[in-house]
Amino acid sequence: MIAGRLPVRTHIITEHDDIVDVVKKYTGEIACPGDIIAVAESVVAISQGRAIRPETVRPGLIARFLCHFPGKEGSLAAPPSMQAAMREVGTLRFLLGVAAAGLGRLVGRRGDFYRVAGRHLALIDDFAGTMWPYDRHIVLGPKDPQKVVERIKEATGAEAVITDVNDLGKVDILAATEGVEQEALVRYLKDNPHGNDDQQTPIVVLVSDRNF
Repeated sequence: MIAGRLPVRTHIITEHDDIVDVVKKYTGEIACPGDIIAVAESVVAISQGRAIRPETVRPGLIARFLCHFPGKEGSLAAPPSMQAAMREVGTLRFLLGVAAAGLGRLVGRRGDFYRVAGRHLALIDDFAGTMWPYDRHIVLGPKDPQKVVERIKEATGAEAVITDVNDLGKVDILAATEGVEQEALVRYLKDNPHGNDDQQTPIVVLVSDRNF
């Protein structure tokens, strides 16, 4: 049972940081065994060097064409983002996902694009999707999130999760250590306690009632 939440303010995390070292530094005197350390997926990806400046991406004709379909609010709605997604999984797999999405919509089904092309493409943050100075970057999803949470637990003794949470109440747990009850955890994250703007609180410690 979670008894409290402690958002943790950090420095601006960059590709020069090891996210496990960052978590240990800021939670070492806060988190205890039984607590859960929740880390926003965007800072994990940034620390892995997965933030891309859009001007370094040269969109091809396919990307320029397909970017009109996700809708203006979609994270793949700009040609550089679409090209980055294609590069992430390969053009063939991406186009198979597009074809699956088209066929799925004919029968009233959604989600086939990500099922075929890769669910991790849904984690891409387009411009203004994260904190300064990465608010003008394309941020891909983190690599090997399960390995990251296992390393965090080893370094801190606390359970760990990597989360993708938005202000609309959507919670996606990308990876979690064995001691985390994921379904129960979702309700503690629905109001998005992470702060990716001026708050600079991409880490939240969920304190167990045993430690509160």
